[in-house]
Formats: sequence, C-alpha cells, structure tokens
Amino acid sequence: MATFVERTWKGVGELALHARDYAGDGGPARCPVVCIHGLTRNSGDFEDVAPWIAAQGRRVIAVDIRGRGRSARDPDPRRYHPAVYASDVLKLLDEAGIARAVFIGTSMGGIITMTIALKRLRAIAAAVLNDIGPMISMTGLTRIKGYVGQGRPVETWDDAAAYIQSINGAAFPDNTPADWHAWAKRTYRADANGRLALDYDPAIAAAIQGAKLKPTSFLAKMLFRRLARNRPTLLVRGAISDILGPEEAGYMRGAAPGMQYAEVPGVGHAPMLTEPAARAALASFLAGVA
Repeated sequence: MATFVERTWKGVGELALHARDYAGDGGPARCPVVCIHGLTRNSGDFEDVAPWIAAQGRRVIAVDIRGRGRSARDPDPRRYHPAVYASDVLKLLDEAGIARAVFIGTSMGGIITMTIALKRLRAIAAAVLNDIGPMISMTGLTRIKGYVGQGRPVETWDDAAAYIQSINGAAFPDNTPADWHAWAKRTYRADANGRLALDYDPAIAAAIQGAKLKPTSFLAKMLFRRLARNRPTLLVRGAISDILGPEEAGYMRGAAPGMQYAEVPGVGHAPMLTEPAARAALASFLAGVA
C-alpha cells in the first residue's frame, strides 16, 4: 500500500494548511488526483482510496481543508467559505507545480471543485462529484444542520464510535462495529492527555447555523454546468442518500447529458468510494483520463 508524505502550504490569509501527498507507482506520468473531503471531515477519509489510486500510477493529494484535520483553524470564521477553500486548493496546486488534476470531491469537496471550475477551469482535467450537486435535498440539509458544530462529549473510542453511528447509521445500515470504530478514528483526535474531540473547528458551523438553508441557487446551477459541460465528470450517488435524491440527480443528468453516473446500492450520504460499485465507476472513469 502506498504511503504518503506530509505537505504544508500557506492558504488565504497565510493560514497554515496540510495535505497527504501520495506518490504514484512507477510507469508513464499520468494526471494527478486531488481529493477533497466533506464538511466536517478530513484527508483521512481517503486513506483507502488514495493508495488504491496511487497504485494505478497517479500522484494523489488528499487535503485537509482549513479548520479540519491538521490544517490550522481560522481566527476569522467568515473565511470558512467555498470561495476561500477553492483559493486555498489553487495555492497548493501552484506551489506543487500542478497545472491540471483530476478532482474527487465528496459532498462539500464537490462544491469546492465546482467553485474551482469558476476560478480556474483549466486546472480541472476531470472531476468526480461524490453525492453532491447544485441541488440538495432539504431533508439532508436539515439533518446536517442538526449536528454540525455541536457534537457531544465522549470519553472513549467506543463512545466516539457510538456517536458517529448515531448520526450516520441510517446512511450506512450495513456497517459493522469495526467500521464505526474506523470512522471514529478518522473523525476524532486525541490530545496529549488522551482526551477525544472532533477533529474540526466548531466555528465551521456558523455559516450553516446562521443562514436560511436553500436547496439550490442560480449560481450553484451555473457552477455545475460550467464544470460538467466542459470537463469529463462522474457523479457517484448513494442510492439511499438524503442529500442527493433521484430528483436532484435527474436534474444533473439532464443538465449535463455527457456526465457519467454511478449509483452505490445500500449506502446514503456519502459513499466512501471503497464500495464495489464506486470502485468500478472510478476505475473506468480514471482509465479515460491521461
């Protein structure tokens, strides 16, 4: 399995940011891949996916968006915004000497990818949108608003796994206790005294908790069309997702008829991309990108 090196760079406002950088296995140079996680997550979400892609000969960079994982927390919560996140990622590409990449965006990561398409379309060779699009179900939005930035105190890894299951169990009904513990290890951080805390800045919730939730906007639809009509795009959807339902996916497929589509059975928001259906779709999609 491929290992990674730690990469750091300065984002907007000179904030210190972090990513995992996996070298591709030998062979002809191929377009690198940038993996961007969801709202409350971090680069650990790609700890299985990134080495699998790297083994196919592609360099993979999995980022910690500001306020998450090992990236610094922003003293100005107003900068917890997709436009800033996109600028951070573009700064990373510039520093790493990457002119174009395949982007894999899970949930918020897909929104960031669409924002990058507005800022610098030429940086995107192809894109994978994982259970996200320009239209979002209010059911899922309301659920996320109910837990983001709040959490509850946990004392043990069993407590952490139980909490993660309590907010994600409906989306992953077949998960085992080992799956929930692995998820907890990716989602919580232990300090020097062994105390556990969610591995993100609670202030990221401000934009969601303080705003009127909207399922779509003209800008969101424009960003999606700019991306999916101009670059090879794959939509991966969890079959029981409460964020991207059949109606939302149907709009996307109609607005971008050339977009590839894969549905992951028995999974909600958002597929881990380790599922057989997701892996098959990713392998086929990446095979078409030089």
